[in-house]
Amino acid sequence: MKLPRTTLILILLALGLGGFVYFYEIRGATQREEIKEQKQKIFSFGEDDVQALTVKTKKLTLNLERNPESSSNPKWLIKSPISGPANDAIVSYLMDLLVKGNSEPTLSTPAKELGEFALDPPQAIINITLKNRKIHQLILGKSNFNGRFLYAQADPAIKPDGNTNVLLVSTDFANAVNRELSEWKQPVDNSQKLPGLSTPLPTPTNSK
Repeated sequence: MKLPRTTLILILLALGLGGFVYFYEIRGATQREEIKEQKQKIFSFGEDDVQALTVKTKKLTLNLERNPESSSNPKWLIKSPISGPANDAIVSYLMDLLVKGNSEPTLSTPAKELGEFALDPPQAIINITLKNRKIHQLILGKSNFNGRFLYAQADPAIKPDGNTNVLLVSTDFANAVNRELSEWKQPVDNSQKLPGLSTPLPTPTNSK
């Protein structure tokens, strides 16, 4: 049975519409979400790409390097202002924020107004050196008006119009970098020691 021409046109239109819905609404939505997530990430490198970190705050400038003995602990070493093993948990906390952290939409701001966000001078600066020798930088400022985010800059650059991008990042960054030197050092297990003793105390036994 031969279908009328108008029926064939309607069938073709329906098929075409179905294909459009699939590619744009379903498949396209997944791709758009992936692009959105990629754009929201502060940096695109992975944890294993990082070779060294420098954390500069108003109290401290700390240089960290990945332990060349990759199979041993700690994974990170403090190079200055002292030399010694680093607290892997503390460094991993900061690293996790750098690798997985997202930013809110950027604000295009005149460079001369960075002081209003406490970005000139900043609260802290994190320099990240990758294994391929590329260097990235994250500059941290003050909290925004509701205290939910920190103003920040990632790899700051002045655009042709004289503006620069300001991000909003997690306040966890402030907790991650504003630490005493003692917190960055590998903790020592003193559970079985007393001051001045080089060997653990013997385990006490019950007496009858």
